Amino acid sequence: MKKTIYLKLLIAYLIFGVFGFVIVSTFMQQLQRTQLQKEKAAELYRAATVIAEHEAAELYRNETSLMTLKDSLDLQSELLNATIWIVNPSGLIVLNSEEPVDIENPVTITGFDITTMSGSYYSVGDFYHMFPSPVLTVAATITSNYTVRGYVIMHYDMSNIEQALNDISNIDYIMLLILFFLSMIILIFFTELVYFPLRRIITATEQYAGGNLHYDLQVESDDEIGYLSASLAYMAQELAKSEDNQKLIVANVSHDFRSPLTSIKGYLEAMQDGTIPEEMYPKYIGIVINETDRLIKLTNNLLTLNNLNTQGMLLERSAFDINDVIRQTAASFEGQCREKKIAIEITLTGQEMIVYADLPRIQQVLYNLLDNAIKFSNKNSVIHIETTEKNQKIFISVKDHGIGIPKESIGLVFDRFYKTDLSRGKDKKGTGLGLSITREIIRAHGENINVISTEGVGTEFIFSLPIYQEEDEEEEEI
Repeated sequence: MKKTIYLKLLIAYLIFGVFGFVIVSTFMQQLQRTQLQKEKAAELYRAATVIAEHEAAELYRNETSLMTLKDSLDLQSELLNATIWIVNPSGLIVLNSEEPVDIENPVTITGFDITTMSGSYYSVGDFYHMFPSPVLTVAATITSNYTVRGYVIMHYDMSNIEQALNDISNIDYIMLLILFFLSMIILIFFTELVYFPLRRIITATEQYAGGNLHYDLQVESDDEIGYLSASLAYMAQELAKSEDNQKLIVANVSHDFRSPLTSIKGYLEAMQDGTIPEEMYPKYIGIVINETDRLIKLTNNLLTLNNLNTQGMLLERSAFDINDVIRQTAASFEGQCREKKIAIEITLTGQEMIVYADLPRIQQVLYNLLDNAIKFSNKNSVIHIETTEKNQKIFISVKDHGIGIPKESIGLVFDRFYKTDLSRGKDKKGTGLGLSITREIIRAHGENINVISTEGVGTEFIFSLPIYQEEDEEEEEI
């Protein structure tokens, strides 16, 4: 049987109740009985001492009569609810508060030996078989002229103490019952505030483990349980997004691979069966080569993204002139710009601007941004590349005057395989990975890249790089 926290708590709760009852009925009763006996014995002993030092001593000094002492003992016996004896050293009961004075028929205590009480000022028992039930007994010595003349002995029925003990025990049981019910309130609160939310969290984790990442976990609480629930729900949402992204990636990769492969297969089969005449081979071989280049580019981009994820973008930083890199990268697009009649205007800060970054990666960033700008620029337009220095950073801007990005798509342009409908119509060869790779490279440098775009007007990408400081290389070496 699976033991839950709640079952364990219930068992602990019941054990608490059982042990509480056992302690109250045994240990606590014994302590209270002992305490009641001590308190009553002390009270009786004080009264016995007063009688022994005054009224009883006066009797042996012939300063009072036996009947006067008997009246006094009767009164105090009633007040103390105790039996009072005056006993001589041989055990003869001279006076008994419960019996009339009978000099003719004296009662002697068999085996009387007061020394048996020397270890304590009181004892509990039948007092030499003089009582049918246990009594609490105290004794005080009567002395006259430095001689022991007798003893004042008081007996208190133990049933009275037991009755008082029962009254106290009843209060203890009531308090235990109240405490038990109060702890039940704690149990109810635990059930409502901890156990039920935990059960919902466990159910949610089982759903997530089973693949249902869209399971709705609702735990409204401002404590750690609520935080745990929110964290799990957030984790599930992110996993669901990741799963959806994986499905999207597979769909996009399948689409982007299937289209060129279908074209290649179709053209090759047409050439094989003679549908395409030999004099047209160069044309269609060129198309096949273009489709092959597209597949190679897509594959390389996928490998690049995979390396970014698994290796965490290992950078080889060095100091280099970003102005020179911008000029070289722009020059590499001369042919494409000539075809579309696009001009590239470069505005640089200073003749030389040294940054500290990974040169090949930054070249890839500039290449991707310029390639993207040329794809979506209108013919006879201008692409502006500008650098600005601020707060020990250099900001590089690549701005085109093209079709722009729809407002609802601006936040998605850096997602993998994302293409707007306009981009698909404008450039069929795009893979949707260039901007994603660009963002990963800039983030790996600890910098940011932003996009500003207006549909029908153009798009501007701005990213930052740290300006070279001598301590940068020293930190790299450390």
